[in-house]
Amino acid sequence: MYNRRKFLKTTSTVAGLVAIAPRTFSKSFLNKNNTGFPIVISTWDFGVAANKEAWKILGTGGRALDAVEAGARIPEADLNNHSVGKAGYPDRDGHVTLDACIMDEFGNCGGVAGMEYIAHPISVARLVMEKTPHVLLVGEGATQFAVEQGFKKETLLTDESKKAWEKWLVTAKYSPVINFENKQSKPGDKYNHDTIGMLAIDAKGNISGACTTSGMAFKLHGRVGDSPIIGAGLYVDNEVGGATSTGVGEEVIRNVGSFLVVELMRQGYSPDAACKEAVNRIIKKKPETAKQIQVGFLAINKKGEYGSYAIQPGFSFAVCNQEKQDLLVSGKSYY
Repeated sequence: MYNRRKFLKTTSTVAGLVAIAPRTFSKSFLNKNNTGFPIVISTWDFGVAANKEAWKILGTGGRALDAVEAGARIPEADLNNHSVGKAGYPDRDGHVTLDACIMDEFGNCGGVAGMEYIAHPISVARLVMEKTPHVLLVGEGATQFAVEQGFKKETLLTDESKKAWEKWLVTAKYSPVINFENKQSKPGDKYNHDTIGMLAIDAKGNISGACTTSGMAFKLHGRVGDSPIIGAGLYVDNEVGGATSTGVGEEVIRNVGSFLVVELMRQGYSPDAACKEAVNRIIKKKPETAKQIQVGFLAINKKGEYGSYAIQPGFSFAVCNQEKQDLLVSGKSYY
């Protein structure tokens, strides 16, 4: 029998679902089990290669923590990448110093900052997490720990990076430019930016993240940005999701950016909206400074929905899941 009241109730429910669907699911991937994982996302276009490496683990049922470590090691070893790992541009005194952190689904975390002579800081960060009672080791202490764990010391300053540093020394002007390497790269260049932040959800629905960088080119010796700092460059809460950042780390640290993004998602914000709010807070506090810098956030929630937002245009991120292994997405921006 026709029931008008039941019909109107059903119609309004369906209409409501249609209305929210584009906002809620526009950037999610749901597999045949109606879950958004396994999935891995990472900052910038060199994240495509990093994601493919991570997928070798995720795609076979492996742990998200293993995947993000393996993925982050790819740009760290890439001699064409001058802002992550070996071949990174040095500080103003000619030292290549590396920063990284990692965090797992249990809230365990580890990091290294200002570490020299070790090409894979992300793997050292993991050992800080697993082998010590500490979260962060810095400078000579981080290098000493790495050597004790079996890592080999090597020269990280490549000929190409050294030439760039020597050219910079002519004027020694320290004035970071928005998306600098992106603007200087030639069409078709595969790698063109800085920090790589990675977030992964494995087949069990567990989340882990990693972040690694050589920091700002020609920075003051001893400068450390947000990348190795839990809550700033990276944060994971297995009940909610994870977030990572890229750009001028000082502003991310001041706003505890990645932690903020995750907490906003806990309150019900979508990944996109949470990243946007974190960016807006940076702009609100320092509107004139924000016009001159780039900061971007990338986030994923427990459902596997992902999103990003940056101050300036030019930010991109890579996505890898069962449907596509080389997706590159242009991030939204304020300006």
